Amino acid sequence: MKNIFNLFFLIYFISTGSAHAYLDPGTGSIIIQSILGAIGAGAAYMGLHWQRLKTYLSKIKETKNLKKK
Repeated sequence: MKNIFNLFFLIYFISTGSAHAYLDPGTGSIIIQSILGAIGAGAAYMGLHWQRLKTYLSKIKETKNLKKK
C-alpha cells in the first residue's frame, strides 16, 4: 500500500504542467520589508538586552581567568 502511495505522488509531481503564476511587483517589496523587519527586530532585541549580555559574558570571562590562576 505504501509503495502505491509513493508511486501515485511520484507520477503526480512528474506529470504537472506549468502553473502560469503571476507575481505582482508588490511581492518583492513585501519580501524586502519582511527581511528588513526581521533585521530591525533582531537589532532591537539585542539593544534591549545588550547590558545583560555583556554582564553574562564578563562573568564567564572572570570564571575562566580564575580557573587559570
